Amino acid sequence: GGSTPYDTYTYKTQLAPTNAPNDWAIDGTILTISGTNYFVFSGKDTTAGQAIWIAPLTNAYTAGARSLISHPLESWERNGWYVNEGPQPLYHNGAIYLSYSASLCSTPNYSLGLLKYNGGDPTSINSWTKTGPYLTSANGNYGPGHNGFFTTPGGVTYIVFHATAASAGDCGGNRYTMIQPMSWQSDGVTPVFPIPAALSASIPAYP
Repeated sequence: GGSTPYDTYTYKTQLAPTNAPNDWAIDGTILTISGTNYFVFSGKDTTAGQAIWIAPLTNAYTAGARSLISHPLESWERNGWYVNEGPQPLYHNGAIYLSYSASLCSTPNYSLGLLKYNGGDPTSINSWTKTGPYLTSANGNYGPGHNGFFTTPGGVTYIVFHATAASAGDCGGNRYTMIQPMSWQSDGVTPVFPIPAALSASIPAYP
């Protein structure tokens, strides 16, 4: 309850869905749709592997029931293990997306998938359309993924992600952080993910 982010923090409670309070959950983040906040995270799938789940938030520390919105069913989500993890929201010109990372992080096939919100109940899997893979290995960067987004004051969206120079993939300390600008298709709302650039490349700076 401090006035700045630098004030003292104390433990409040465990943020857990009401219908699965003891199941493990990782990579949690906040998704906002029509003024309502949702807790989005990776958790155990109903069959095998990791899936993307969503739960409405009644306040900053209380979640409702969770619902599954993405299974790792595609072949590009099943390299090494069945994985959907690291969801991240992306908002642009009224469109709402969730990117996520697919396949086992220690493989060179680690990459991104994208869920597009089509309207309706955000907790229904039928309200989302999946496409992918994106941000696949290229230019000596293997297993790129687990990304985030930010937008400059001038309105340019960047993607930040990790990758490794190990051609067999790596999920440990041999990874490094990369950043590249995003672009958009002619409709103004569909994202165009960059190809991971060589580490020697110059990344343009935008305002």
